[in-house]
Amino acid sequence: MHKYVLLLGILLASCSPETSKDVTLLDPSLQTILSPQASIEYLTEKIYSVSEGPAWSTEHMGLLFTDVQSNKMYLWQEGKGVRLFLDPSGYTAYAPTFEKGQNGANGLLIQEGRLIICQHGDRRVAVVTSIEGTTPSFQTLVDTFDGKRFNSPNDLIQSKEGDLYFTDPPYGLFNKETQAFDETLYRELPFNGVYRYRLGGEVTLITKELTRPNGIALSLDENYLYVNNSDKDRPVMMRYEVNNNWAPSVFFDGSALSEKYEGSFDGMKVHSSGHIFTTGPNGILVLSPEGTLKGTINFGGRITNCAFDPTEDYLYVTTFSQVARIKLQPNK
Repeated sequence: MHKYVLLLGILLASCSPETSKDVTLLDPSLQTILSPQASIEYLTEKIYSVSEGPAWSTEHMGLLFTDVQSNKMYLWQEGKGVRLFLDPSGYTAYAPTFEKGQNGANGLLIQEGRLIICQHGDRRVAVVTSIEGTTPSFQTLVDTFDGKRFNSPNDLIQSKEGDLYFTDPPYGLFNKETQAFDETLYRELPFNGVYRYRLGGEVTLITKELTRPNGIALSLDENYLYVNNSDKDRPVMMRYEVNNNWAPSVFFDGSALSEKYEGSFDGMKVHSSGHIFTTGPNGILVLSPEGTLKGTINFGGRITNCAFDPTEDYLYVTTFSQVARIKLQPNK
């Protein structure tokens, strides 16, 4: 038995978890971050096909998120609800791909006022340069590795030095007409990679060993890069040593949970405490900086991504068809 599965089994057997409808605490110390009495609050109706990429916009005092299949981006604001923010968001016919597919924007990143997006349809990482008028404009940051187009950049994070790390699974190559991934018609790279892009233009392949690289985050000290693998046959979060030639290790193995609950490892964010809030089986898993499962937020099924507001008052969650949030403990 894999050591992480064994440790998870010991933890679940030895703890007396404090459980409510929406929250399960396996470690009482997590109460400093997440109250067992906290409840999930839904902010939108069930109108989205694949809601994704939540990111808090300080400029707009609200949450930006995407609907991948409709190729649109939305803004939710307290007391105002939801409005269309960007159309199109990820497919402008910049690159060859399926016009009808999972081609909108996915992961979003807001840094120093810049909105950086992973565009499934255009198969690039780009900056939004204008949202005025009826047609937004974009500037390409990176769209190829070794002269070959990416599959469909999915999620991203930026280091303090300005380096971008992103994942490139094949989800944008999904053909809605055939309900399948097309691995031959448009695909140029024979693998699904994880990359680092430096502002000078250098692109480094960190790994090509993951079958479905997805959510991505950096540890607080930026010594480690976390990457989720959204594959039901290998549901793991990997950790790569940034300053040690990307040495890999399994940070958390979700195999035991995947056998019991619906849901996959998708997006993730790192809290200021160092804890990792990641999508996974049954909803959100909260992992310690050492990789111990300390609690769960029980959505009961598949969700796509999550994000904090700047003061970490709430964790916002995209759930495929809706957007939700849960109150966190005051950040002292």
